[in-house]
Amino acid sequence: MSGDFQAIADRVEIEALRGEFTDSVMMRDYDRVASLFTSGGALRMPNVPVELTGQEQIREWGGRVPKFVEFLVQNTHPGIIQLDGDAASGRAYMSEVIRLLDGTSELNYAIYHDRYRRTADGWKFTERVYEVRYHDTSPLAGSPPTPNRVDVRMAGRPSRPDRSGPARPRRTRWPRAPPGHASRYG
Repeated sequence: MSGDFQAIADRVEIEALRGEFTDSVMMRDYDRVASLFTSGGALRMPNVPVELTGQEQIREWGGRVPKFVEFLVQNTHPGIIQLDGDAASGRAYMSEVIRLLDGTSELNYAIYHDRYRRTADGWKFTERVYEVRYHDTSPLAGSPPTPNRVDVRMAGRPSRPDRSGPARPRRTRWPRAPPGHASRYG
């Protein structure tokens, strides 16, 4: 039974590692990105094209990213994890929106093909390969928010209606079922 608990713990830790990668990239914290890899770990992005081996190359490349990327929004979705003792492999599915400083933009749906290793500091990437499955270079319709922009719909309104007493939770209104259909929410 303890092996089952260890497998569950390993999967949770690996999923947390993948989440940490996404957060680090979104926050442009490439020191943290580099720390998620083993000392000889590799990050490969053939579409860029970039092949980085070792924490120092990953860190240095991250330092150059703000020179060509205006913004990046990356969403990673859980995939599979296959455990093999102190090693594991897996895939994570992701979508991302990117605008470069030259005005071009991209929408990608991709897969990270991963290899992991248990270390004294927890699970780390030994290899992460980015494979784009869908690539769209149409101009993005939106833009990042302007710093200190006030939402005009809320301008001049108090943050909470002026009512005496504590705020009450809002009542959830469930949609009614069409006539003739039973509904437990009806």
